[in-house]
Amino acid sequence: MPIDLPTELSIRDWPLPYESRLQTRALDAIDLVVIHCTELPDMAMTREFGERVRYPATQTGNSGHYYIDTDGSVSRFVANNRVANHTFGYNTRSLGIEIANIGRYPHWGDSRYQTFMVAYTKQQIDALLVLLRQLRHDLPSLRYIAGHEDLDRRMEAASDDPTIMLPRRQDPGPLFPWAQVVPVVRLERLIP
Repeated sequence: MPIDLPTELSIRDWPLPYESRLQTRALDAIDLVVIHCTELPDMAMTREFGERVRYPATQTGNSGHYYIDTDGSVSRFVANNRVANHTFGYNTRSLGIEIANIGRYPHWGDSRYQTFMVAYTKQQIDALLVLLRQLRHDLPSLRYIAGHEDLDRRMEAASDDPTIMLPRRQDPGPLFPWAQVVPVVRLERLIP
């Protein structure tokens, strides 16, 4: 861990309104961290998106566990012992970490706008490194790290041209500094 990073991170607990309806799990079931980017313009819109109920049967929605804003501040929307809906097929074993970044917003599905243009801030990456260090300490079963794009490889038709198939998920995207993060956090990159 680089010397200039703090040893502890202040995390704002900001539970989603439906958090208590999310399935519980044993902490030792968590062996994976999935890195996402919000692909929204700011944390206010990100929060509003996370509060939306998308699954009527359970009255829950899509969210990660932790959110890192551009200034490096960290919020927890879902407790570690709850299963958040963030990565198709991997939710029960993983924690989702969302990093604020505009990504392809607002043209997620448009084939003409698939380039990520905004780099992650140093504050975000520093906060991520400290958060991952804390999670490794708190969750001895944690072994793997992956990007959302690594795990959800489903394709969908482009909104501007249905003959073009695009990856549904492309986050955290090509600007995420994997080469900087993976060696420091001592988690194995999981790419099925």
